[in-house]
Amino acid sequence: MTDITKTSLTDIVGLIKKKEIKSEEVTTSFINNIKKDKKLNSFITNCSEQALEKAKNFDKNPKLSTLLPGVPIAVKDLFCTNGVKTTAGSKMLENFVPNYESTITKNLWNEGAFLLGKLNCDEYAMGSSNETSYFGNVMNPIAQNTVPGGSSGGSASALASDLTPSTIGTDTGGSIRQPASFTGTVGLKPTYGLCSRWGIVAFASSLDQAGPMTKTVGDCALMLEAMAGFDEKDSTSINKKKENYSKNLTDNIKGLKIGIPKEYRVDGMPKEIDQLWENGKKILKESGAEIIDISLPNTKYALPTYYIVAPAEASSNLARYDGVKYGFRSSKGGNLIEMYENTRSEGFGDEVKRRILIGTYVLSSGYYDAYYIKAQKVRQLIKNDFDESFKKVDAILTPSTPSAAFKIGEKKDDPISMYLNDIFTVPVNLAGIPAISIPAGTDANNFPLGLQLIGKPLDEQKLLNIALAAEKKINFKQNLNRWWEK
Repeated sequence: MTDITKTSLTDIVGLIKKKEIKSEEVTTSFINNIKKDKKLNSFITNCSEQALEKAKNFDKNPKLSTLLPGVPIAVKDLFCTNGVKTTAGSKMLENFVPNYESTITKNLWNEGAFLLGKLNCDEYAMGSSNETSYFGNVMNPIAQNTVPGGSSGGSASALASDLTPSTIGTDTGGSIRQPASFTGTVGLKPTYGLCSRWGIVAFASSLDQAGPMTKTVGDCALMLEAMAGFDEKDSTSINKKKENYSKNLTDNIKGLKIGIPKEYRVDGMPKEIDQLWENGKKILKESGAEIIDISLPNTKYALPTYYIVAPAEASSNLARYDGVKYGFRSSKGGNLIEMYENTRSEGFGDEVKRRILIGTYVLSSGYYDAYYIKAQKVRQLIKNDFDESFKKVDAILTPSTPSAAFKIGEKKDDPISMYLNDIFTVPVNLAGIPAISIPAGTDANNFPLGLQLIGKPLDEQKLLNIALAAEKKINFKQNLNRWWEK
């Protein structure tokens, strides 16, 4: 039998449901791979023993009617897990153990899955390379000393290196799609409100959205089906009927209209990204779709808008970490104010402190109207551009990232250069619409490159269908030399 860890999630579920393989066998195979993870540093907390016990219990009394029966899954360490450490990649929460479960992980466990472990991420999801984590940077399995992308870098790395059959991440400005592009995997940011935010450590509340990260589009549809659903505990949750994304998945996209925004042809874009984009257009056309040029004129304002709105919300959300009720508390300081100051100085990393400072500045008296209010107005204009375009097209095709994975340390000391990695992904979050990144080719170093498909609000099914049609034509093959095991 082929290595089960290289098998798609959909196939693993099928084998378990047919009783051709046991959950214990699947779980043991992934645990054996996790033992070789040290060089990748993708895990913060390993739950292998508990996972194996749950697998054995499942096999004794298998419930095969669920979507993910007996499937072990590792998740980004931003999702609160009852009784299991949840750090958000920060010293501030190094020893935080929640006594409750996030809605998303609860949904997965209700569908038969169980926890393999918690995956490394940029501190509080603030980063594009997974170099800001208190627990050290994650490496990309495609090549030693390259970044896996961020903030869901540990999730992408673990998935690409066969340490988990699928995973979940969060996407605030591209934190699912960019790592997916860098690692040759599939990553979906759903419509804002489709997946509950309750129990996810907050970065920017109006932008954060949980989503699946998988090896195939079919797996992505299955995971979204398990994750999505209304949650009364989340005031931003959308109350809509659950959809059977995996059952309704089709590659028939004849007659659909795909928009190509001229504003995404940015100055200095590598020829290989442009060629990838052209190839994507050709593939969708061959699949029966119509290619239409469109304009998103306010795209150029997306990045500066994002880096006002997101830090402002981060500044507010992270004000709760003061060393009083939970989390890290500094032992220095002769009074309460000094304790606050030392706790936050010692507990947060440089990137988090940078964004808190930016956010506090744009929310301060005298600057609130000039920066924050203006940014919110521009955000609406960006959304309006998408709304207008979707009157003409069913989806939009763009590159996922402006480059392939870069070297660790290459951009760490240049925040602006780092932030530019999100140039193709950020507009989607500002508009609250869904987007998916699929592997579509490689650069001169044989590093993966992704294409992004952007869809209408709550039109995940059509988005997945288009992605499936493209995936079948592209037929991307991951080629890893598994250097971390040597």
